Amino acid sequence: MTVPVIIDTDPGVDDAVALLLAAASPELELLAITTVFGNVGLEAVTDNALRLRALAALGHVPVAAGADRPLVHPQAERADRWHGSDGLGGCAAELPEPDGPVNARGAVALMADLLAVAPSPVTLVAIGPLTNVALLLAAHPEVKPHIARIVVMGGSLSGGNTTAAAEFNVACDPEAARRVLVEEDVATTLVPLDLTLRCAVDGAWLDELATAGPRGAALGRVIEHYRTQFREFSGGDAVPLHDSLAVLEAAVPGTLRTTALPLEVVYDHGPARGVLFAARRSGAGGRLVDVALDADVDEVSATVLRRLRRLC
Repeated sequence: MTVPVIIDTDPGVDDAVALLLAAASPELELLAITTVFGNVGLEAVTDNALRLRALAALGHVPVAAGADRPLVHPQAERADRWHGSDGLGGCAAELPEPDGPVNARGAVALMADLLAVAPSPVTLVAIGPLTNVALLLAAHPEVKPHIARIVVMGGSLSGGNTTAAAEFNVACDPEAARRVLVEEDVATTLVPLDLTLRCAVDGAWLDELATAGPRGAALGRVIEHYRTQFREFSGGDAVPLHDSLAVLEAAVPGTLRTTALPLEVVYDHGPARGVLFAARRSGAGGRLVDVALDADVDEVSATVLRRLRRLC
């Protein structure tokens, strides 16, 4: 059965791998790619999305630009240390030239229009800050019945990558994250750092991807800066492909093992801003989100590589 999806993204090295994984997943019908500020600014991530669309031969898929800043407060920091100043490890210009214009409707309007006419419910895969998704649900609540579920990559229950406890996507716009993960009632699966860090791929995996074909070689060059930063940070040759886990879960529901938890996001201006936490105690109230905390780690990495090799 085909799963219609819209991917909301801020490419980003791991976003680049995730977008090509989506193209390589026969279960997915990609309706649109929408962009949001995040790893770098909106203009750069939108250009990256267009270049990745061309690399993946997805020219029929519309790309629309969304929010260029958080809902309320300025973005605290970018991720150019990890992703390079252009978002793609300094290699954006090496990818194919953008093969078409940005959709004039903008991200939120395009998502609303596609959802309204979709013949079956659509999965939203949100792998950047949640600003566009929060705006969609606030401005177009009538489309919620047309959303099968939202698969979000973000948050952490056990330590952050932006502050000691806050993960980047949630920390970029905590107000938006709280709207989507706490206040809304659309079925949601959260893929946090707790699992994505466990699913890091090693140097042999990366080398195999880079030799898989022209697209694999392009991805290998994009990943190299990211790989170098993680090597310097951790001392090991491995990188987490965070966003690919969300795409794989969208394509093959149940790939990740989830626990239903009520969540909260801290959105004040104290040192815990952007922290996500779960009320694990028995009988805790609140809306439940399916949080992916376990998977067959070896099978996940093998499946992602196998699919990418077919595309490359």
